[in-house]
Order: sequence, then C-alpha cells, then structure tokens
Amino acid sequence: MGSFKDQVCIVGVGETPYTRGTEKSPFEQRLEASLNAIADAGLKPTDIDGVIGDGAEDYAANFGIEDLRYAAVMPLGGALNVAALETAAIAVDSGIANYVLIPASSPGFSRSRVRETAGRANPGVVASYSVRDYYMPFGINAPPQYYSWMAKRHMHDYGTTAEQMGAVAVAMRKHAQLHPNAVMRGRPFTMEDYLNSRWVCEPYRLLDCCLETDGAAAVIVTTAERARDLPKPPVYIMGTAQGHPYPAHDIPNREDIFTIGLSYAAPHAFGRAGVTPQDMDFAQIYDCFTFQVILQLEEAGFCKRGEGGPFVENGRIELGGELPVNTHGGLLSQAHIVAMNHIVEATRQLRHEADQRQVANAEVGAVIGWGGHGHGAVAVLRR
Repeated sequence: MGSFKDQVCIVGVGETPYTRGTEKSPFEQRLEASLNAIADAGLKPTDIDGVIGDGAEDYAANFGIEDLRYAAVMPLGGALNVAALETAAIAVDSGIANYVLIPASSPGFSRSRVRETAGRANPGVVASYSVRDYYMPFGINAPPQYYSWMAKRHMHDYGTTAEQMGAVAVAMRKHAQLHPNAVMRGRPFTMEDYLNSRWVCEPYRLLDCCLETDGAAAVIVTTAERARDLPKPPVYIMGTAQGHPYPAHDIPNREDIFTIGLSYAAPHAFGRAGVTPQDMDFAQIYDCFTFQVILQLEEAGFCKRGEGGPFVENGRIELGGELPVNTHGGLLSQAHIVAMNHIVEATRQLRHEADQRQVANAEVGAVIGWGGHGHGAVAVLRR
C-alpha cells in the first residue's frame, strides 16, 4: 500500500448541472457526467476499461466497451468516492486496467419527494439496520438526530459554540457564491441569518444541514505515464487510506464517540504521501453537517482534539485564510454529490482552473470523505 505514490493521476473530471429537481434518471446523469469527464481527459468512451460503481456493465453497454477489465463497488456511504480513488489507483498501477471511471450521482432532492415507508431498512444505505432496530424505537430516525449526539457531546466537553458551527456554514455559503454550478449561488447569508434559522434537531439549525440536490460528477484515473499523452495537467495521487469506527454502525456504544474512521485513515494517508496536514494548501471535507467538519479537522490532524471550534473562526477556513475548506461550497451550499464534487473541485484547484475561488499557488490538497456513522477516507493530491 502506498507504492503507487505519484504513479497514478486524476486526468479527467466532469459534472452535470446541480439542481433541485430533474427529469433525468440518476443513471442518465451519471452517463452525462462520465462523458464530460472522458472528454475532459481527451479520451474516447471505449478507452475506459474499468468502472467503480453500481452497474459497471451498463456503462460498457452505453459506451461500447467490449473489454471491461475491472469493476468494483464501494459500500462506504459518503466515503465511497474518496475510497474509490484508492481502489482505482491500485487497479491502474497494477496493470489490471488502463483507465478507470468513477461516476457518482445523488438524486437526493427528487428521491426525497417520494420517501419509503418509515422504518423500512434499505440494504443500500450504510447502517440502516442499526437505525431501524436500535434507534427508531427511541424516535431517532434521521442523520441530524444521531449526528447531533456528537455535536452536543463536543459542546459539553470542549465548549464548542453555535457561532463556531455557524462559521463553517457561512464559509461554505461564501464559497458557493463564486462557483457557477452551485445550487446556493446568489443566496448569501450572515451569521445573524444562521443563528435565526429554524431548529432541525438541537444543536443543528437548518443552515447546519447539507443540501438535498440532484446531479452527478465523475473522475478518471490512470497512470502517470499515460497521463503524459493527455491534454490536461495531471493531478497526482500521493497517498490514500480508509478507516472505520468501532463499532462501525453504532455511535452511542463506542468507547470514544469522537474516534471515527478518519482517526485511523488520516495518519496512514499523510504518512504514505510523505506530508503532514499542515502542508495542505486546502482541504475538501465532507460537510454533511457543520460540526462534522469541525470534528474531521481535528481527527485528520489539522488541529488538536477540542480545538476545532476555535480553528474555524475568524475566516481561517475561508478563501484567503490559513486553510481554505470546501472552496466550491461543499455539500452545505454547492450540492450533495456524495463528495465526488469535492474531488472535482480539488482537481480543478490543483490544475489552477478555479477562477475567482482559486487558492493562490495551490500545490497540494486533501479530500476527505465521511460515510454511514463515521467511515472515513482520505486522498492526498498534488499538482
């Protein structure tokens, strides 16, 4: 593990428009984003010989790929796409595949209009059986509820404040104003607006919670050698890792509620990359809720346990600050595309293609995924 450092690259990225409502199916959107990524890489659809994601054979049928050499599925919830970079890197570095496509979509807004019967476990959702069998009898049925346990405990133990969580929300919304494909572009807000937003589940207000959106994004991974013949600057994968909390699907029965998958993954990823969190020019962090950004900043090593609240204050995570976070607006203000939009943004930052939101002289950055009840995945990337 880690032997592929700087030997594999992201060479293509693509997105659809991010919306709240669409006539296209999730697969149609993934196809669109995939074709955009293929074009961005200067490839043909038939060059793809590996797909990570559900329905790999359907991409082969639509793209005319006769020799599909590699297919995999990553059941890690919101950590899956960052973890998929590791799997793709291993596949191309070993010679199993030449060009691996990772497509992702989120029909969150359209799907939310037609909810399944309450209490029905969905095998495709990480931890759904734990929620059904152990949380729902006590009225706990949704992520804002069980993720709020972590936030409330952190506020109790370390004095984290609502204003500090609000600093995360305000920063993400500021960044979204600079992205032409952000759902919340044109809808800025202030800390006062944040504090006045309605309660969802204390301590989470409406503006602490990520968006429900529709859309898709995709990336393509290949070797550094093949990347030399492609038109766009390659983005090198320096180090990756994934980690899992224990027990993976049950938050209140953990010995330490703040030890998450990232706690294990981050040291491995940064160690394999040969850099530290303090070397990062930016971080794209899975922002399902504002506090989860604070927690991940701590567990990734950007600051010490208990210091995440003060760390996000005073514009420190905004563009121009010490560590710009989610320069596209993230799940909170751009779109919820299961962190694939985080990978796309990191790639564009390292290509220096981010226009008004460009981090000056960006050379190295991290992408962090969060899934289920705390699965974690990290990818350290460089220009």
